[in-house]
Amino acid sequence: MTTFIAQLSDSHITTGALGAGPATGLQLALARVMGLDPRPDCVVITGDLTDHGRPDEYAALKEIIGDFPLPLHLVTGNHDCRGPLLDVFGGQPYYAVEYPEFTLVALDSLVEGSPAGRLGAAQLSWLDDMLRRRPDVPAMIGLHHPPMPVGIRFLDGMRLLDGDALREVVAAHGNVARVMAGHVHRPITAAFAGSVLTVAPSLWRQTGLLLNSDAPPGYLAEPTGFLLHMIEGDDCVTHTVQVSHAAALLGAY
Repeated sequence: MTTFIAQLSDSHITTGALGAGPATGLQLALARVMGLDPRPDCVVITGDLTDHGRPDEYAALKEIIGDFPLPLHLVTGNHDCRGPLLDVFGGQPYYAVEYPEFTLVALDSLVEGSPAGRLGAAQLSWLDDMLRRRPDVPAMIGLHHPPMPVGIRFLDGMRLLDGDALREVVAAHGNVARVMAGHVHRPITAAFAGSVLTVAPSLWRQTGLLLNSDAPPGYLAEPTGFLLHMIEGDDCVTHTVQVSHAAALLGAY
């Protein structure tokens, strides 16, 4: 059986005069997901759901999502805030969902007040236990901060601070099909701990590709998109799905 997971990221929903662009970016991406054939089994948004983590931004996020009919899993990012997020959507800051053909694990790398991320010993131990539960079923791990440098030095300074500890946990389990991250606002693929790290582009603005300086890379109105992970048996293939610059079928929700 073939399964599909759509990985969206960095919607940066806000309200007021600056809210229209990010809201349109997320709504268009969700409509693009609904136009896929077949439709994904679930959608995960790997952090920076909102721009400031305010209650009104999470209320706007919930309104944009509306009656979206597919399972949609939210992950915290450094622009988010746990309290308001959980007040609006409920649940836990990190959790796992066991689908018949795969396990989705959503991690919480938010360190409130810091652009960098950390999982901590307790969450890493929980992840280790969770990956042992179904060793023969592919696991898709989602978190916001990349656990390794990606070459954009300004952003590498605010990556996952305990990425080496996550590397040890992932390396101990052969069933991790993907480690899905956001934060960088660019599509990036890297080998990681015997698995594959995929960083999704932003649904709003993309980061400049600045590889020779510690300066901020800037944010550009480059095309938006998301990643589509296809699992078939022991294989996992990732496609990039264009959104803002694609003349593609959109689905209503």
